[in-house]
Amino acid sequence: MTLLKGLGTGLCLTVLCLLAAPKAKADEWNHKTVITFSGPVEVPGVGQHLLPAGTYVFKLLDSSSDRHIVQIFNQDESQVLTTILAIPNYRLKATDKTVITFRERPVGEPESLKAWFYPGHEWGEHFVYERSRAIELAKETNEAVLSTPVALTSSPVEALNTAPVEAVNPAGETVDTAQVVQAPPAPVMAAAPAAAPAPEEVASLPATASDLGLIGLSGLMLLGAGFLVTGLLKKSV
Repeated sequence: MTLLKGLGTGLCLTVLCLLAAPKAKADEWNHKTVITFSGPVEVPGVGQHLLPAGTYVFKLLDSSSDRHIVQIFNQDESQVLTTILAIPNYRLKATDKTVITFRERPVGEPESLKAWFYPGHEWGEHFVYERSRAIELAKETNEAVLSTPVALTSSPVEALNTAPVEAVNPAGETVDTAQVVQAPPAPVMAAAPAAAPAPEEVASLPATASDLGLIGLSGLMLLGAGFLVTGLLKKSV
């Protein structure tokens, strides 16, 4: 009976683990992160562009290409506040905590969201602003800003999947996105293993000698022995 009870408990624990596993995987896949801002924060994308101080939920919606789609929800996740286009950005060292970076703004202006790094990952999300706003931020911060010529305020969310991405410098000129985001380093090709030495071959000499000579010699010896015995017998008679 005790064995059956123990088996029943084990089965229950197994079921609970199986039920819990999908949720853990989902959080890892969509990088769900709860973030609290102590002040207002400007964000790009389709939807609300100024988030008041408060708690928000960040989720990665899609990462099937060289561009990612990020959604920001209210605290109870009942409403999507904005959907943002982002480009993967590499960092040399991953951390075990969430990292949010902002652009330095003039005193009194809200912080401007720049990038989001999920714990344990070397790449993060570098956010893309609408071109007109990107140029303004580039001038304010004196650094290049990722931008898109698509009018995000009046475009559907689906437009983010095909929106072109570029970068603009403080002069309003289009520059290479490599000035803003760092691509992952090229994979180091493993050195080809040294060729194993060819197996040592043991040379064998051809069998040129023959057994015929030995057989002939033996025959002669036997024949001589026969003559000797015959001679002895004649003498004795």
